Amino acid sequence: MKLIKYLKPYWLFALLSPILMIGEVVVDLMQPKLMSRIVDEGILGGDLSLIIRTGLLMLGLVILGGASGFLCAVTATTASQSFGNDLRVDTYSRVMSLSLEQTDDFTTGSLVTRLTNDITMVQDLVSMVLRMFVRAPIFFVGGIIMALSLNTSFALALAIALPLQLVIVLLILKVAGPLYSKVQSKLDRVNSVVQENVSGTRVVKAYVREAYEKDRFARANGDLRDTNLHVLRLMALLNPFLMVIMNLTVIAIILIGGYQAEAQRIQPGEIMAAVTYVTQILHSVMMVSMMFQSISRASASSKRIVEVLESAPAIESGCAVTGKASAPACITFKNVSFRYPGTAGLPVLSGINLQIARGETVAVIGATGCGKTSLVNLIPRFYDATEGTVLIDGIPVGEWDLTALRQKIGFVMQKSELFSDTIANNIRWGKPEATMDEVKAAARTAQAEFFIEGFSDGYDTFIAEKGASLSGGQKQRMSIARALVRRPEILILDDATSALDLATEARLQAALREELQDTTVIMIAQRIASVRSADRIAVIEKDGRILHCAPHDELMQISPTYQDIYQSQMKGGEDK
Repeated sequence: MKLIKYLKPYWLFALLSPILMIGEVVVDLMQPKLMSRIVDEGILGGDLSLIIRTGLLMLGLVILGGASGFLCAVTATTASQSFGNDLRVDTYSRVMSLSLEQTDDFTTGSLVTRLTNDITMVQDLVSMVLRMFVRAPIFFVGGIIMALSLNTSFALALAIALPLQLVIVLLILKVAGPLYSKVQSKLDRVNSVVQENVSGTRVVKAYVREAYEKDRFARANGDLRDTNLHVLRLMALLNPFLMVIMNLTVIAIILIGGYQAEAQRIQPGEIMAAVTYVTQILHSVMMVSMMFQSISRASASSKRIVEVLESAPAIESGCAVTGKASAPACITFKNVSFRYPGTAGLPVLSGINLQIARGETVAVIGATGCGKTSLVNLIPRFYDATEGTVLIDGIPVGEWDLTALRQKIGFVMQKSELFSDTIANNIRWGKPEATMDEVKAAARTAQAEFFIEGFSDGYDTFIAEKGASLSGGQKQRMSIARALVRRPEILILDDATSALDLATEARLQAALREELQDTTVIMIAQRIASVRSADRIAVIEKDGRILHCAPHDELMQISPTYQDIYQSQMKGGEDK
């Protein structure tokens, strides 16, 4: 019911569809009565003109009913497809607004299933309800009325058959209903395995783990198959039981009709009509069973969709769009501590106090896992600090409008994410309205111009999904160009030059200093050679604290951690 609002804009189609279905069903209910008249009065009575007149009437009604059925299908399909489209757009928008923490909780495979299979299930139910929800009850009630209007003796057969059918339907659906949620969760798992293997195909091949991953997929797919088979076996019992009851009821109607005909209380044509009506009545129960089967499955899917739609973003946007002109620093960390949601033990970051001035280049270095990436993730509010405050231009990040905040920042992440598009359009991700001159200038600063112009189509070269057609160093330089084209106030390089050789990295840093003199740069790196030219270097200790933040030469005097990193990398002074 929570999703019914998505059908409201298409209320006219949703209203017309059942009305048109009523027209089709009424025609279907009239046909057996007219046929009985042809048999009893036309054929047995020898009235040819009545046969012709009634036959033409039946033909006209069939054409009218067919037109109603066609228009019903058109309106129902229009309403359900539009419903599904709007629901999918809103759900996707909600997914885009979720924080990284929430996306991780749902998992990528589950979100893909919810956006595709789950919404399709609900969409199909809407289409079925708009058509079958009217068709089945009218056939059921109308068929009973028409059958009893022929002879009330038929009521005995219906009184036995209908309760039996309803009990069987309810019992099977009661068992099968909860299994649909399991089917969807098994489908989540299959999608997750596929997504992991497609995105990590190079690792799988490099370690010759194809056989293992095939087994892992086979297990996940086998679980889905087994759960589906369990449901389908239950549902497979339904139709045979209902068909047996229906055929026995038809036999009972023929027997009752035979005795009534022998007593001259009913005509042969009326027995034929009664058989048709009983068949329609019992078929309507089968339609209801199919509808309830779809309702059970769609109900499980709708709950999963509502979970996404009702997930309030953990990171709420503020309203500030500009900082304080009198702010003492561009970025300030005040007693900041952070732990990832749902984790225990010591925090990743502890008691961080750090000020970074406008236009300053600050490098962050430390042992693997010490919290370097976690630190910079707090600046654009990918996560919120557990304790303390992060300020941008003197305003806590929680008070910033998220769009305004993130538009100030150019973020180059550890993993270079590119899209299946041209090189120019990938760079324009940083600034969609960027001119070609701006794109080329950003590529030149990022040291990407040389290899881009080496392609036959230059900036119009179409790159494969996730940049599969580029080397690691090329992808990193493309990502840097994407950040630079927006001319950010803050540039964050999260180990963004790890795939570059020292000479290329040196040229890049020189270009950044020349082109971005007013830009605040935060650079995370593993190599001393990458950070030693920074204005200051913040050293994160293993316990997540920053004890020292100073230039290279000073750190060599005061920071044992920095000295250890230097000695381990430079091997006793090889860096001259």
